[in-house]
Amino acid sequence: MDIGVIGANGKAGNLIMKEAVSRGHQVTAIVRDASKVKDKSVSVIEKDIFNLESADLKQFDTVINAFGAPLGEEQAHVDAGNALIDVLKGTDTRIIVVGGAGSLFADEGKMVQIMDLPDFPDLFKPTAKGQARNLQELRATNDLTWTFISPPAVFDAEGKRIGTYKTGKDILLLNSDGESYISYADFAIAVVDEIENLKFKNERFTVVGEKE
Repeated sequence: MDIGVIGANGKAGNLIMKEAVSRGHQVTAIVRDASKVKDKSVSVIEKDIFNLESADLKQFDTVINAFGAPLGEEQAHVDAGNALIDVLKGTDTRIIVVGGAGSLFADEGKMVQIMDLPDFPDLFKPTAKGQARNLQELRATNDLTWTFISPPAVFDAEGKRIGTYKTGKDILLLNSDGESYISYADFAIAVVDEIENLKFKNERFTVVGEKE
């Protein structure tokens, strides 16, 4: 498949890119700084996410949005997500969004979201709320094929690649140790599996993994 990865220089985006390459997909890194892309087997589009146009993206079967705005600039998550919706709406290109855990529910009745729990860090609430709005915008959009993937509460950039994970939809999952956890490496596996298998068309899903 022909896959574009927005934010391929970031930790999550880079591992997703590598996972896709390892499976033989044709991959393009969509980044602001092409000099930081070290994998010479991938093509590169050097462009800011806010400057992308339909002509840049309609060549791809799937575009992955792994864009991450820094703390204090959380509105950019919403703005970037909306910009991509506008660019891809009406095309055959599917978008997969790397979202957050904050909008997942803590209970089976779907009454309490993780970001509303007392122990959810205030520092991350603006980002969580922004990503939740992005999900709402996707759900309200017609003429677009999308998937929104929420990682668990603990998203470990340095964690080991175990090679397994479990999926759910809108409720936070726990692993066999009772932890909401996944490594970036196993999350990348889940993303590329979804690209290949299309199990969650126009839906949000979440994953959980095991530690070593």
